[in-house]
Amino acid sequence: MADIQTVGVIGAGQMGAGIAQVCAAAGYEVLLHDVSPEKVEKGLETVRCGLARAAARGTIAAEGVDAALGRIREVADYAGLEPADLVIEAATEDETTKLAIFREVAPRLRPETLLASNTSSISITRLGAATGRPETFIGLHFMNPAPVMKLVEVIRGVATNQATYDAVVAFAHALGKTTTDSEDFPAFIVNRILIPMINEAVFTLYEGVGDVTAIDTAMKLGANHPMGPLELADFIGLDSVLAIMNVLYDGLSDSKYRPCPLLVKYVEAGWLGRKTGRGFYDYRGDVPVPTR
Repeated sequence: MADIQTVGVIGAGQMGAGIAQVCAAAGYEVLLHDVSPEKVEKGLETVRCGLARAAARGTIAAEGVDAALGRIREVADYAGLEPADLVIEAATEDETTKLAIFREVAPRLRPETLLASNTSSISITRLGAATGRPETFIGLHFMNPAPVMKLVEVIRGVATNQATYDAVVAFAHALGKTTTDSEDFPAFIVNRILIPMINEAVFTLYEGVGDVTAIDTAMKLGANHPMGPLELADFIGLDSVLAIMNVLYDGLSDSKYRPCPLLVKYVEAGWLGRKTGRGFYDYRGDVPVPTR
């Protein structure tokens, strides 16, 4: 089994920063890369805030915050990831982007380095093939937010070998996570169930069955969900929800996975949820206000 001590993370956005935080807090050295130093610095600020919240909750000792931050180092290019024992890609949920990353990064790593994608829906087999080393490639899907959520989905591609699987499962457990295995089908387990539910909530809004408040209240109080589906969509990002629905629709050729036209319109408008200030709620004031 591979001895993982140093973890490379590609992408310093919400997911990448969360994964970097979890790894550093667990004692791993972290090499963090993004397309610009500004994006990395923003990611590091996300980590600082996340660690401060964890210390306030008592889930990490106060003195552990600086120690964890000290284990994260920015690397300017893919060559800087060469010391990593495991590299986790956490870029945007777009197959073309991910394929380009893996084609560039794979030749710059040591032969024994394991490669993983945090994709929430895209074929691990296809992504692995682009690396030229599919035996040591695997899906490692952290839930959002990674520092809080306990689950990691593990997805083997057709060529993923047993040693790679064993190593990443042990790694995830060392992070304090619970793993579940998924076959390499579109959207895996969690999003195969969750995202169509959100899409159906958008159809319910689109067809006028209920407004935003009614739909979210109904599901929170009627199904005991901690967040309503439209609130959750805004948290995930409507662009990500649409991307996953398109993966399901294209990959399974079933009309039940057709993205709701209203979801498409919101994404076209740039109303992507919390990250842009507007989605199914408007977040630009002190209190979120429904937009429909």
